[in-house]
Amino acid sequence: MAIKFIKMKKINSIIALAIVAIAFAPASLSAQEADSEKEATFNLSGSVDTYFRSSFTEDPVAPGTSFANLNGFALGMANFIVSYEGEKSGFVADVVFGPRGSDAVFGSVGNSSELVNQLYAYYNLGDGVTVTMGNFNTFLGYEVISPAANFNYSTSYMFSYGPFSHTGLKLDFELAEDISLMLGVFNQTDETEANYSRYTAFGAQLGLYGQYLNFLGGDGYAQIDYTGGFDLGDTFFLGINATSASLEGDMGFAGVALYPQLTTSDNFAIGFRGEFFSETDGFGALVSEGDADNFSLTLTGSYTSGNFIFKPELRIDSASSEIFAISPTETADSLSSFVVAMIYSF
Repeated sequence: MAIKFIKMKKINSIIALAIVAIAFAPASLSAQEADSEKEATFNLSGSVDTYFRSSFTEDPVAPGTSFANLNGFALGMANFIVSYEGEKSGFVADVVFGPRGSDAVFGSVGNSSELVNQLYAYYNLGDGVTVTMGNFNTFLGYEVISPAANFNYSTSYMFSYGPFSHTGLKLDFELAEDISLMLGVFNQTDETEANYSRYTAFGAQLGLYGQYLNFLGGDGYAQIDYTGGFDLGDTFFLGINATSASLEGDMGFAGVALYPQLTTSDNFAIGFRGEFFSETDGFGALVSEGDADNFSLTLTGSYTSGNFIFKPELRIDSASSEIFAISPTETADSLSSFVVAMIYSF
């Protein structure tokens, strides 16, 4: 996941985008004062994150997952989201920059969209039916790109090697209370701007009372994913993610993860992620040839004060092969690492 260099003109465009959003906000508020039934519909939101990471080895190697993989004091990303919600239509323009943002849009090849995390418009066709077209983050998996929306700061293997985003068209149906259906057709996964590979993918999601069954497939690729969770008390939540992906032949990966989270006060919670991940026929997440698996345990604390989040995290990975380069001349089948992250969301 190579880090892309950000040109100054792109930063200027982001600043201009933020200024436009702020300029629209007073006009929206004035309209609200003129008509009490009309709500302010322009919004500016996002997050900024930074972290420190180290491993208890001679070389500060990181687990082979996305985002929290840099050494020492490191940068995550700045994320700006401008959105508009009208009576029947709206849009989302979501831009990112920084190492985490570059990793999130690694499939982008055009100079204009290296920073585009999401860019889509939608229209409500009728009661409970919405059509959306553009680029949007994936519907598969428990975890997401935004660090403010994940409990653990580091990410799982299932999320890191599954899709990040899709460009295409989808239809969302609200079939009943707590029952939904999504059907979509997309370009090649993670290709942001256009269909360069002439590849078409199809996706579907069935939501039932907070549990989601997802499918993505096309041209020799198929992935089935379950994402859900249960409140096991007023302060205890158990999240679940299981997935299986296959390519042509025997190549593919599968995994399962549990996310128990305990809220101890208004400001503090502690969460755990236990993930088992397995790949076959040299899929490439762990090894380039043969089969391999990895079991990881991640313990994360989350202290919140207003919009600020502080997350200390301890992670232990144990693999079936010596895949971790713990020194210039030595590899190991296990790795312990530590992360402290600071996140501000607005």
